[in-house]
Amino acid sequence: MTTRATRGTRRRTVVALAMILAVLGAFVFRLVDIQVVHADDHVADSLTSLGSSTKVPGARGDIVDENGTVLASDAFVYDSQLDPLLIDKFEKQTDPKKKPKLPWSEASDRIAEIVGMTGDDVRALVASALEKNPLSQYAKLKNGLSTEQYLALRDLGLAYVHSFQRAIRVYPNGAVAGSIVGFLNGEGKPQYGIERVDQKCLAATDGSISYKKGKGGVRIPGSERTTPAVDGGTVRLTIDSDLNWYLQQMIAEEVQRQGAKAGSVTVVEVATGKIRAAAEYPSVDPNNINTVAPEYWKSRIFSDAYEPGSTFKAITAATVIDQGKATPTSHVTAAARETFPNGTTINDPFPHPVYEYTLAGALIDSSNVSLSKFGTQVDPTTRAEYLKRFGVAEKTAIDFPAEQAGTLPRGRNGKVLDPKDWDGATKYTTTFGQAFTVTPAQIAGAYQAIANNGKKIELSLVESCTDADGTVHETATPEGEQIIKPETAKQVQRMLENVAVQGGNRNTTKVPGYRIGLKTGSAQKTDGRSGYKKGVYFTSMVGIAPIEDPQYVVLVTMDEPTKMRTSAADAVAFQQAMTQVLKTYHVAPSSEPMEPLLPKFN
Repeated sequence: MTTRATRGTRRRTVVALAMILAVLGAFVFRLVDIQVVHADDHVADSLTSLGSSTKVPGARGDIVDENGTVLASDAFVYDSQLDPLLIDKFEKQTDPKKKPKLPWSEASDRIAEIVGMTGDDVRALVASALEKNPLSQYAKLKNGLSTEQYLALRDLGLAYVHSFQRAIRVYPNGAVAGSIVGFLNGEGKPQYGIERVDQKCLAATDGSISYKKGKGGVRIPGSERTTPAVDGGTVRLTIDSDLNWYLQQMIAEEVQRQGAKAGSVTVVEVATGKIRAAAEYPSVDPNNINTVAPEYWKSRIFSDAYEPGSTFKAITAATVIDQGKATPTSHVTAAARETFPNGTTINDPFPHPVYEYTLAGALIDSSNVSLSKFGTQVDPTTRAEYLKRFGVAEKTAIDFPAEQAGTLPRGRNGKVLDPKDWDGATKYTTTFGQAFTVTPAQIAGAYQAIANNGKKIELSLVESCTDADGTVHETATPEGEQIIKPETAKQVQRMLENVAVQGGNRNTTKVPGYRIGLKTGSAQKTDGRSGYKKGVYFTSMVGIAPIEDPQYVVLVTMDEPTKMRTSAADAVAFQQAMTQVLKTYHVAPSSEPMEPLLPKFN
């Protein structure tokens, strides 16, 4: 039997339990409200910031040559500073236990020894800072310290020395292919060369370290989040830096010997269109671009467009042969100076009696009059089409910074003329490399097509891009285009060999053990109006070797040589360049005898 007292106790227990459950329910409700429903509002109220973040810089990718030699890379240096106020406090400290182990007089000498200063210089930095501001906590010590110097400073254990790391771009080979490699500006942005062309591959993606802080700036444990940096990729070039170094030293010597303003050597692999060397003088050193004038910061192999002159007589020969208008032994009557039916007078570069020149002979002696007669057997529209096939008026596929496309003949208004509207002089001068402009890269590309049996392959400078994770992206090999018949190219190759054997530079340009083909060019430089500068030339010499199995095209140029004002100025440089190229790539000497000499005259 339940007594009244028992029932009262039970009711009180139930009520108390209900009250406890109600309180717990209120706590749970409030907890859900805080932690779930209004969590973001409460976090925002409790934190001074949702997060603080520190950038973690990634390293820009390397640029290497075809053999992996580093031409450009990132390095870390340290900028160091002193805290004058802390140094002053330590010096005034009377408690021996709180004084640093090294007194300032000794520490300053040790610091100076590490950073390449004198102790007096270091002490003067601090004294000057305190004189200007007794509470100064900053005095610049030295920027750009090496890792070894930084570690030596750190090992001194001085609380008032602070160092900060930063990345810089370094170019271990200096000016070797400097105009090709390019450089960055002071903000680390690519300005020129491969640094700019392949920015997508080379650029790093910065990472970050972020965390949350509560009131008072206290970092909240467990809130740290790290996004790793991704380093840039490695760009591998087609260039051989050792070959480029040799050619650069050589062309520098020859330019100075010939009293020229500048010079270049371009080497192209026939089968692939890959540029194996692009040597220039003067050449920029990307470590210090101010060592040369700004005009040499860019590669003149791509940026200098000029009338090619006689090097393009081979293109005229290829055109007339390909069109079935002539053969190497076809002939025309040519005097040293002739006035054509439309009143245009054409001169040969040297006086001679009336000759019955063959097409081969016209190339050997570089006769403007003869080429005018051969070339005009093909109509201007077709000849303009062949010029475009050989790369005139179109940039290379590289699309190098500041690259020029060159141009076909223009009218007085500066617009490109329809070939049907070429004037009397242009009709003839285009046959021997005047009235249109090309770059050295375009000349090398045109001869690559002749050497490759008429198949033109776009020039290239980059082999691959390798991502930081090791993924390799090979540059696609262009298929090429057959721009003239193979048999046409073979006949032009044979004529170029006869130029090498019978021409005026035959003794200077001979490469022992190898059969070569070559053509020279002495292009008049325009005066910027409608005429030419008197006695001022842009000279060039381009060759193919071995001619019976073409492997390499070598082009040498000189801007305004003064010792010799013809392409003979380029002869020594060409011979040395071609010899070194064949040696570098272990090209076997010629084993097949030359075909019978082609006749110069009928």
